[in-house]
Amino acid sequence: MLKAQGFQEIEEGWELGLSSKVLFANESSQLNAQSRASVLQLGKTLKAAKIDWARLDGHTDSYGDAQYNQQLSLRRAQSVADVLEESGMPRANLQVRGLGADFPVESNASRASRSQNRRVAIVITD
Repeated sequence: MLKAQGFQEIEEGWELGLSSKVLFANESSQLNAQSRASVLQLGKTLKAAKIDWARLDGHTDSYGDAQYNQQLSLRRAQSVADVLEESGMPRANLQVRGLGADFPVESNASRASRSQNRRVAIVITD
């Protein structure tokens, strides 16, 4: 079921990078309506599969102060956690982490690549 939702197997379990589904505007931690709807539906799908826990890793692009980016990435993860909680997942089962710009999926060399780094990854651990 996780693979069908776009998750990829990683060492820790399964990860959905959300860079193709849930992106954030520059310096924003708010989900747009489309992203919010995607996360809400994903939460309902996970809950239906009896998965009600997740780790949410927030990320930013490399521009700006490192401390600011770490806090922004944490707020992004919390935004996703809010929507997953709304879908029925217990908040106590949602771990949020802000990882700043430390783990880019793209180079940050262009506007398009930077936008791919402004994301939240959902990790389902075994």
